[in-house]
Parts: sequence; structure tokens; C-alpha cells
Amino acid sequence: MDSPGRPTSQALLTNLYAAFNRRDIPTLLAAMTPDVSWPNGWEGGVVRGRDQVSAYWRRQWDQLEPVVTPTAFGTEADGRIAVTVHQVVHDKAGAKIADHVVTHVYRLDDGLVAEMEIRE
Repeated sequence: MDSPGRPTSQALLTNLYAAFNRRDIPTLLAAMTPDVSWPNGWEGGVVRGRDQVSAYWRRQWDQLEPVVTPTAFGTEADGRIAVTVHQVVHDKAGAKIADHVVTHVYRLDDGLVAEMEIRE
């Protein structure tokens, strides 16, 4: 639920994708609950908490150059926000290794990201 004085869920998430694409970890972590649950789409499994998410992204960005662009937003029956994204990933040499569309589903808690799920 969006509250007065707070960005809408769509605006929040759009800003977070922009922060991800510029590798702005402090902005990203500030928008997450301390115990956030985040999928490790690269290595598998789930990471929990801001420190694990930060470490995961740093490992990923040492090897890969992902750019993720939101193309559509929707609301699930349970209130979660579903974001269709176009994801393009290059290796550090510049070769494209992935170019596809997936859905990211977010659960927000008091305006912060509490959980994200990836749907192929």
C-alpha cells in the first residue's frame, strides 16, 4: 500500500533498478528491510539480510555486467508487486551471455523491499 509522502511502489522500484544499473549499493540497501530475502539468481539459493545481498552483488559484478530494465508493473492478488524486466548480461570482456525477459515479484514492508522472487 502506498502512503502519502512516500514514493509509489512503481516509483520506488524504478529508482532501485536505476541504482542497480549504476551499481549504487548504498541506495539499494537503504531501500531494503534489514532481514531482506533475495534470490541468488546467479549462483542459486537465497541470500538474507543486507550484508549478504551486498556481498552477492559484489561477487556478481566482479564477473558480470547485468543491466535490468523494468518494462511493466502489476499487482498480485496478495499485494506483491510484479515487475516485468528486460535483462541483458555481458561478461567482463563485453560478450553478451543473456538477453531475456523475466518477472521480479516484490513484497514490500512499510515501503521497504522485504522479499524478491524471480519468475522465468
